[in-house]
Amino acid sequence: MAPPDPATQSNYTSIRTTHFSLDWSIDWTQRLISGSVTHALTALEDGVQTLVLDTSYLDIRGVRDAQGADLKWSVPDEHHPVLGKALTIELGRKLANGDQASVTVEYSTTSDCTAIGWLEPAQTAGGKHPYLYSQCQAIHARSLLPCQDTPGVKATYSARVHSNLPALMSARRVSPASTTPLSELLDKPTTYTYNQPVPIPSYLIALAAGRLAFRPFPPKSPQGVGKWTTGVWTEPELMDKSFWEFSEDTAKYIHQAEKIVTPYEWGIYDLLLLPPSFPYGGMENACLTFVTPTLLAGDRSLTDVVAHEASHSWFGNNIGCASWQHFWLNEGWTTYMERLLLHFLHGPAERDFSYIIGQKALVEALEQFKDSPKYQRLVIPYTFGEDPDEAFSSIPYDKGSQFLLHLEQTVGGLDVFLPYVLDYVKTFRGRSITTDDWRAHLFNFFRKQPGGDELVAKLEAVDWEGWLHGEGMKVPVDLKFDTSLADSAYALAKRWDAARDASPEELAREFSPEDVKKFTSNQKVVFLEKLHSLTALPPALVEALDKQYALDAVDNAEIRLRFYLVALKSGSEYAPRAAGWVAGQGRMKMCRPTYRALYKVAPELARRTFEQNEGFYHPIAAAQLRRDLGLAGKAQ
Repeated sequence: MAPPDPATQSNYTSIRTTHFSLDWSIDWTQRLISGSVTHALTALEDGVQTLVLDTSYLDIRGVRDAQGADLKWSVPDEHHPVLGKALTIELGRKLANGDQASVTVEYSTTSDCTAIGWLEPAQTAGGKHPYLYSQCQAIHARSLLPCQDTPGVKATYSARVHSNLPALMSARRVSPASTTPLSELLDKPTTYTYNQPVPIPSYLIALAAGRLAFRPFPPKSPQGVGKWTTGVWTEPELMDKSFWEFSEDTAKYIHQAEKIVTPYEWGIYDLLLLPPSFPYGGMENACLTFVTPTLLAGDRSLTDVVAHEASHSWFGNNIGCASWQHFWLNEGWTTYMERLLLHFLHGPAERDFSYIIGQKALVEALEQFKDSPKYQRLVIPYTFGEDPDEAFSSIPYDKGSQFLLHLEQTVGGLDVFLPYVLDYVKTFRGRSITTDDWRAHLFNFFRKQPGGDELVAKLEAVDWEGWLHGEGMKVPVDLKFDTSLADSAYALAKRWDAARDASPEELAREFSPEDVKKFTSNQKVVFLEKLHSLTALPPALVEALDKQYALDAVDNAEIRLRFYLVALKSGSEYAPRAAGWVAGQGRMKMCRPTYRALYKVAPELARRTFEQNEGFYHPIAAAQLRRDLGLAGKAQ
């Protein structure tokens, strides 16, 4: 058995939840969720007499057994700053290995709940109704319900949500019927019933509620008709833009993934476009991927985020890490799969181009953790009570996917590696595993193949220590990529670099909007990232860059971010513009690097901008930004 997860206080290695039932009422006025959770439990050893659940900022009101009898329970007075409070329940009897029990906890969330973002009507597109959404990864589910808050436990769930605004969950809706337009239920007290028949970890529990509309995507392949459906949820004002942005590619990604691995088994793959305060690009909540409005680029150039989140349906949601120490198994595999989808749908050069873009993010993340080098590892040696959010970066994504690509190349390429990928998915379907489990299967698979001894010898020659536990600014192998899609961006960056001493007149003759007219959005990103990697440009050159390419006004958030990083590296001239932009960017990929760059050149402005807008950000993002700006621990 894997060592216990250091980010949970639950006794999940002794007794485990197999199903939980939620009964929630949303109080929009008090911004609370109250009700109950009933855990169906199975003992994993003899002599179990207590159940310990994770909680954080919950108001526990009572606990009872399956017959309705009250059970004794307790929580400590002291709240652990990361883990919260352990809820210890006396089961009233001694369980033997395999025995089952049922426990119901009556409770309410509190105003300190870290999982829920509550939005005022003014923060929504419609401006007339409030909105809420959850974000439970990594260990915030415990502030939404008492649970075994670890990826090492997977359980099915059912839910009843009482709300006067439409409510969505990471599950299949049972009632109201899927044919019922939720617009008809607006401002009407309604019970929304959901069922999730596929076991999931606690971090995939998700809730969103507000004025929401739905539009189905047309199927892109007859093979998928009748097996699963897909569509988009959003506020009605954003429906046309959202449908156009995502309808072309979403089903294609799932169909292509099914060709590589196994059939999609979740029944539904819907997207929910959230308001701007959502802290991530996407969150792979089962059946209902949450996505950021920063993906609405107007040219479908950022839908690779959907390729990533859809890939989680196999890697993370299905096969998952046993603890956050092995998080790279979720994100490294998912990023590898995302880039496989690009390979098969758009060509090998697109796959390599995505790795090139990821390489820049990886270098920046490794630099970010130069003073906390253990977070540069793929397998992170967390200590008990350490917050997994502290290590969040692109390292598990990009270092992990590069490692898998290196293994692919080591054994002989895609034709040799893809049968292993399929076997990996089939072998560990529905399980939570460790890196040792993954590695053992890898060797066992290739040992059984023709030429197995030679393949195993190649795998044994891999620098396993360097990849999994290595620290520092470089990965063990400098992988080579097809740069054909990046070369024109590199060439343009070289021209700007050579023009540092040019006069305004010379710059006007040398450069024009035609330079980037045929560039894709990703080529513009690579161009700006190349500029950012160079010595800071003179402020006048940055101004000319903006004048020629209108980078300070572009709608594409990925491009805008990179421009501000280039500009702020040169000085404070664009600081007010960057501050105005970041005040409305809740996605941590956008707001954290912008605030960090702003803080270097205009610290007072950076702090003031954050403090004036802190209520806009989700609690997870706000906590990280406070650390970035040196405000952690100060009175809020």
